[in-house]
Amino acid sequence: MENIGTLILSPQQIELKLQRMVYQIWEQNVNQTELVMIGIAQNGSVLAKILADKLQAISPIKVQLIQLTIDKVNPLHRLPSISEDLNGKSVLLVDDVANSGKVLLYALKPVLSYFPAKINLAVLVDRKHKSYPINPDIVGHSISTTLQENIRVESDGHSLTGVYLN
Repeated sequence: MENIGTLILSPQQIELKLQRMVYQIWEQNVNQTELVMIGIAQNGSVLAKILADKLQAISPIKVQLIQLTIDKVNPLHRLPSISEDLNGKSVLLVDDVANSGKVLLYALKPVLSYFPAKINLAVLVDRKHKSYPINPDIVGHSISTTLQENIRVESDGHSLTGVYLN
């Protein structure tokens, strides 16, 4: 597949961002024995798996991975649900890009069906013009863009291969 757009993050730069993010996750959950990572399908799930593997390599925290599928164009079309018990647990909601904040906001809805001990948000790329009151706690890279520009994170299904600005 030919990449069209300006490269923002190469695979090597992504790796450095991921290392920093995983240490932030550990710092924010140092007193936890378990962390539930909820990756928003597709690339959010890939990112969550990578972060979970890296976290388990450097800390004793047990990570439970959940994939959450949301219709990103019409999130009310099919409301997502989570069957795992999140009561009293530390939850980390993970997505590749925070654009308007809409998807992350709707992803919080099924989490709020429970009473987690805490909820944090992590994204690889955070755009700085939100339409919804969402601010990620853990951010790999922040960028200010115009409303017409688009951030695209590419993945091969197991790793993140590039971040592009269109």
